Amino acid sequence: MLGLMQNQPLLISSLIDFAERHHGDVEIVSRRVEGDIHRYSWRQVAERSRQVANALDGMNLLFSDRVATLAWNGYRHLEIYFGVSGSGRVLHTINPRLHPEQIAWIANHAEDQVLCFDMTFLPLVQAIHARCPGIRRYVALCDADKLPADSGVPNLVSYEAWIAPQSTEYQWPSFDENSASSMCYTSGTTGNPRAALYSHRSTILHAYAAALPDVMCLSARDSVLPVVPMFHVNAWGIPYSAALTGAKLVLPGPALDGKSVYELLEAEKVNYAAGVPTVWQMLLGHMKPNKLRFSTLKRTVIGGSACPPAMIDAFREEYGVEVLHAWGMTEMSPLGTLCTLKNKHLSLPADEQMKIRLKQGRAIFGVDMKTVGGDGKELPWDGKTPGDLYVKGPWVVREYFKDEGGDPLVPDEHGVGWFPTGDVATIDADGYMQITDRSKDVIKSGGEWISTIDIENIAVAHPAVAMAACIGMKHPKWDERPIVAVVKKPGAQLTKEELLKFYEGKIAKWQIPDDVVFVESIPLGATGKMLKTRLREMLKDYHLPTAS
Repeated sequence: MLGLMQNQPLLISSLIDFAERHHGDVEIVSRRVEGDIHRYSWRQVAERSRQVANALDGMNLLFSDRVATLAWNGYRHLEIYFGVSGSGRVLHTINPRLHPEQIAWIANHAEDQVLCFDMTFLPLVQAIHARCPGIRRYVALCDADKLPADSGVPNLVSYEAWIAPQSTEYQWPSFDENSASSMCYTSGTTGNPRAALYSHRSTILHAYAAALPDVMCLSARDSVLPVVPMFHVNAWGIPYSAALTGAKLVLPGPALDGKSVYELLEAEKVNYAAGVPTVWQMLLGHMKPNKLRFSTLKRTVIGGSACPPAMIDAFREEYGVEVLHAWGMTEMSPLGTLCTLKNKHLSLPADEQMKIRLKQGRAIFGVDMKTVGGDGKELPWDGKTPGDLYVKGPWVVREYFKDEGGDPLVPDEHGVGWFPTGDVATIDADGYMQITDRSKDVIKSGGEWISTIDIENIAVAHPAVAMAACIGMKHPKWDERPIVAVVKKPGAQLTKEELLKFYEGKIAKWQIPDDVVFVESIPLGATGKMLKTRLREMLKDYHLPTAS
């Protein structure tokens, strides 16, 4: 016997319809590429999204055709989010910080039909368009009078000229909720990038889950600034969750320096923000010397890479901001865990609470996880035994677009498929997961595992260190030994001996790095993650002082 409920598919168009009808006057604020501040409302987002859908219909794009973006976090990008997916096409957000050859490969692999881009990326489009014969229309996200007279890009039109003739009336189509809604390519550290292809159902379920109290706790009372890029896993789903809850959105555009982010936080009374550690490092680096304070910011979600304890301390103790540690990945839409305390933890001493907050957190409803050993068997939840982290759930990939890389799932004893994340982690008795390393980064020294994350966290806790990355180097006796590459804060004085002494008493003696290498910068990916493969290339001629 089936239930007698209305059968309405979970579609992204329902999010923008809801935001328009129930939260139509709530502000959407954007810092534009031009530098000025743009303001309007969810009602206008909905109207202009329908104009986008009409423009795509006018091009005779088919159901599931791909529409790509190379764009910052801004109001036009937001309209494309809803206009493309809502009309049954697939939104393809491309990482603009990739090499032009990679972008061209990705656009061709995705079979993109339209490419919408911010004018910041015009040189990039000029470099790739000849290699992307499948793209029928290029749309510059600007006013008609901002379009260069001779861009060299064929079939180029300004966004405003593209949608201006279109009606704001549009009947969103109804279709199977399992239809593809958007896609995001993973960084191709080995081989070509692979695409996670999200569905309307997975996106809506993820948006619901992200808004839960123990997750992002989003509501119509919030003013939210997603610094995490809209080109990276849909800004962690925040645009969708904001529409679902009626939250105010504040979009920073290309200005992600500490000063610009701080000014936007204050001007728009932002109480909740989300981003990767490197952005918050720039923010704190701007605030401290200028003796600035937050007047409204209360919570920030930090993900993308492990948040250093020193940063959590700085936010909480110096600025009164609660840091929510999160973990996920492109293949998970991306949220998997978020770290909030349970009721029984509220009476614990502050130092005991901090030990919990440093973990990546508990699984969100919809996600299950486990760690497995080398024999493929599940490991105990004792908070001590590290193993390969596997996940499953309705917003976790089953396979990659066009079957790139084959079937990624690993079946358990019941034949249920689990996705191997590539992370090494522990899970404690309360279900709190802690990443100890990426499986490709973990260092094995003399048969014992060394966590690069622990070494990095201690280094950045030193007042003279701006950034640190730990990698393993070959050693004739111990197989591998850790070294730490360090970027010093401007004007700071620090020697190798001073930093190595700083490790004493904080980790076991055999885990202390063998050397410190001072570098001008550490290579970062588009989302702020350290690129250790590139760091290893930088240090390819390096030899351990203890290896001779």
